[in-house]
Amino acid sequence: MHEERLRTTAGLRGTPALVLSAWRGRSGRRYIVGIHDLAEPELDDMGDAVVLAVRRDAAGIGEIVCVASVGESPRERLTRSWMARARYGGANEMHVHRLAETEAERSAIVADFDAVATTDTMADA
Repeated sequence: MHEERLRTTAGLRGTPALVLSAWRGRSGRRYIVGIHDLAEPELDDMGDAVVLAVRRDAAGIGEIVCVASVGESPRERLTRSWMARARYGGANEMHVHRLAETEAERSAIVADFDAVATTDTMADA
């Protein structure tokens, strides 16, 4: 698996441009993600998403450390222990895919990355 960096333009009406990237799952399906710092304060505002914890090396190449499905159900809440495991694995970024609307869609995406990273559901965290 590899990351496909996307070019973005300046945001509308003076807002900063989003930093976007894309990852391909084991199936070859492409997932667009927003790139964020690996920061705990953002956990409470995550909403429904698939989160990839990514370690970026000095050359700028990203590697997925772990993947989680995040949603409203108690078993899909991103926990501080998941963040600790991501940091322990060297992750310094969260790549957030917000286009999966249901828990089933998010679970399918996590399964699609199963071959590339340690995957988690929040029930395991």
